[in-house]
Amino acid sequence: MNHVEETYDIVVVGAGHAGCEAALAAARMGFETILFTVSMDSVALMPCNPNIGGSSKGHLVREIDALGGEMGKNIDKTYIQSKMLNRSKGPAVHSLRAQADKGEYTKEMRRTLQREPKLTLRQQEVTELLVEEARRVTGVRTCSGAVYHAKAVILCTGVYLKARCIYGDTIAYTGPNGLSAANHLSDSMAESGIGIRRFKTGTPPRIDRKSIDFSKTVEQKGDERIVPFSFENKAEDIARDQISCWLTYTNEETHRIIRENIDRSPLYSGVIQGTGPRYCPSIEDKIMKFPDKDRHQLFIEPEGEFTDEMYLDGMPSSLPEDVQYRMVHSVPGLENAKIVRNAYAIEYDCISATELKSSLEFKNVEGLFAAGQINGSSGYEEAGAQGLMAGINAARKLQGKEAVVLSRADGYIGVLIDDLVTKETKEPYRMMTSRAEYRLLLRQDNADLRLTEIGHEVGLISEERYQRFLKKKKMIESEISRLEATSVGASREIQSFLTEHGSTELRTAATLADLLRRPEFTYAALAPIDTERPSEGITEEVAEQVEISVKYEGYIERQKQQVEHFRKMEEKRIPEDIDYSLVKNLRKEARQKLEAVRPVSIGQASRISGVSPADVTMVMLYLKI
Repeated sequence: MNHVEETYDIVVVGAGHAGCEAALAAARMGFETILFTVSMDSVALMPCNPNIGGSSKGHLVREIDALGGEMGKNIDKTYIQSKMLNRSKGPAVHSLRAQADKGEYTKEMRRTLQREPKLTLRQQEVTELLVEEARRVTGVRTCSGAVYHAKAVILCTGVYLKARCIYGDTIAYTGPNGLSAANHLSDSMAESGIGIRRFKTGTPPRIDRKSIDFSKTVEQKGDERIVPFSFENKAEDIARDQISCWLTYTNEETHRIIRENIDRSPLYSGVIQGTGPRYCPSIEDKIMKFPDKDRHQLFIEPEGEFTDEMYLDGMPSSLPEDVQYRMVHSVPGLENAKIVRNAYAIEYDCISATELKSSLEFKNVEGLFAAGQINGSSGYEEAGAQGLMAGINAARKLQGKEAVVLSRADGYIGVLIDDLVTKETKEPYRMMTSRAEYRLLLRQDNADLRLTEIGHEVGLISEERYQRFLKKKKMIESEISRLEATSVGASREIQSFLTEHGSTELRTAATLADLLRRPEFTYAALAPIDTERPSEGITEEVAEQVEISVKYEGYIERQKQQVEHFRKMEEKRIPEDIDYSLVKNLRKEARQKLEAVRPVSIGQASRISGVSPADVTMVMLYLKI
């Protein structure tokens, strides 16, 4: 029997947010790449929430952009509302979030993929990994029997592996939105020695805009001043009319309906076996686990500019259809709401990312990489970040170059991947600012300063963009130095200026940097007494970096010292072939965990759950480091 047989450099399986970033990175780095999807309609699909970014996730998107990825550019093209979250708090936790037009987001990403010269987009289900006896991947086979040879394969299967969607007694063996599941690949993975486990996530009902009484809800508008996700864009270039979201709340009646029908929830009846995300629980989980809360927020979010579907953020559920109607109708403003799509839970196969190196390559199958929800994470942004790094590292492997591994001190992407490959995640992993130890250094506003040089070095940042970046960086450094060196005396004019701004008068001369460190002053507010301020080059972005660097100098320096200690621990390398059975006084649990994870450094070993500081000391004594 004859079958199609083709050869590519890199195969990417799955065209969700991870797959798109992986395929674009590989192709842009010069490799012939083929990207498989179960359906063209699933390319960059947003099956759940209609937004990109948010707390900590906005950091990931800006880091993706700084490295040369696509997600930030795509949301800038297709957003319908934009907000900077946590503005009342310090800059370390500011996070950009944008509502997306779901349909346009998918279309734009698909256009981008199809325009990439070295990238082929193919609708076909991949059913088998081709692995040599030497434990090296050589390609994939599809459901039609076609064989695609490759030097590297990246698995970005999302929630499609043996997926089933469930609400009440209704079970559909499909992926999200009724798209085909991938029912064979996880068996092939298991045959290659890859461990498979089961996770689940959920999505809320979508309701018809025409059936909502908005007078009983609170309007949520976007920011007047837009901040782009991509460092290549300016606010004025992407400005457009924004669409409002709306806020309402559950109440005791909603909670009563859920409690009385909890036995009909597949989450509680045992129908669903997969582990769900702790930080994005179903509405029934919220009600049962937090019985003292008398209400929960629900955000009504438009799914796009040209649709009446509204996303009921805060009400993911797997309750039966009739219960969903009753609980929705109990909410103010939704008394007559019509459900367009039922809420459902989705179960799927995934792996433990501890089987991966920090490069996202499997430890036991050379040339095979994995990224996104297959690794046990949740979220579009987490997936996109992993996809970009997997694409970069697959390409670097083919170039014969060392993998790019971001540390926890380099970016949120580094924290994300290190957590996944080092710590055994028992539930879908979600990025949070609290997971980042050095978050004052890893702000979303300075992602370009941290990562653009890496993006340029691997070939994803153009020379033109890189030169603009160097000019910005030089301007920031120059302006900080000027403020530190420029003094103002205690003249009557200066004293009057200080008094007008509620600031204490000077006893002796002070630098402009000293004044900027006072909480009542901003960089802009000092302009009247800063007579030597450059008339050109001080953009809003430059001014922001100058102000943050000066105001938080003490805290930043302290965190840099912590990073120095961290890097020293990371530099203490552990040989790949270490035999932990020879390490004396090592507890059994620690030995098992160290054997499973195979940490590359003492720093990584210290972060493994179940490995104590005493265990780490025993390893260091054995290695004499």
